[in-house]
Amino acid sequence: MTSLSRRELLVTAGGMVLAGSACSLPDTSEPAAGDLDLNTPEQNLRAFIRMQASLREEDVPWWYNGTIYGVIGEEKNPEALLRFEGMEMYWVSHLDNGSYELTGNTVTFFRDLDGHMIDRFDNPYTGKTNSVSPAVQGGGAGRGFNLSVHGVRPTRALDQIPDQPLKKWWSQGAGVVWLNNETVYPPGMSAPRAQSQSMFVSADAFRDDSVLRLPSLFSSTVFMPWLRWLEMDGHPGHLVWHAAGAKLASIDQLPAEYRQRAEQEYPEQMSANPRA
Repeated sequence: MTSLSRRELLVTAGGMVLAGSACSLPDTSEPAAGDLDLNTPEQNLRAFIRMQASLREEDVPWWYNGTIYGVIGEEKNPEALLRFEGMEMYWVSHLDNGSYELTGNTVTFFRDLDGHMIDRFDNPYTGKTNSVSPAVQGGGAGRGFNLSVHGVRPTRALDQIPDQPLKKWWSQGAGVVWLNNETVYPPGMSAPRAQSQSMFVSADAFRDDSVLRLPSLFSSTVFMPWLRWLEMDGHPGHLVWHAAGAKLASIDQLPAEYRQRAEQEYPEQMSANPRA
């Protein structure tokens, strides 16, 4: 038998340890990070509705919060002005032609940068103190978004936006699937107006096609004109809203302070059922 030196024994032992470690490495079957290819418009449509709302006709609340920045010119940094907190309530109606309509309500309250709800705001641009108005919107049938294999488009602008096979940008990585999405606005709305939104969900939930209402999270950046109550007519610039939030199981999961005020002041907005 050939004798081994101490160095050779250590090298051999080290190789055995490494070989043993390799046998216990974690499962590497998780796909590499990158784009997730949903090949057909039908797949994109089903996945989009599951991520945004629900394939069942039911109320789907989202809760969110974030910060609003004022932007004036190119020589000043954006300035944080306000915080906000709100709820969007969605409902997806199944239409006879095989498409869907997404309608909803929005109730947003404003807070100062310390987090307190406010009804007055000291405007740093004008020096005035403005009365703060909540941002409240209600869609209703015909005023939402038409969802079909031909695109996601405002219902009232269907005849102004050409059909295109629905193809969204989906990605996956680290056990998460996400959608990067751009909002399509009706022609003629005041500029600047754009929204880039990302929605996230666990890959396990996404792959389970029996889950009709995915437990999604989101983050978005929105470019909008000045809020009317800021009384900025004639002043150059615009607002940038940055938000993040989560799809809730029901309004029972809303924060207590927000829910109490929303139900007291805007009870009609707490459901998006177009037939209610």
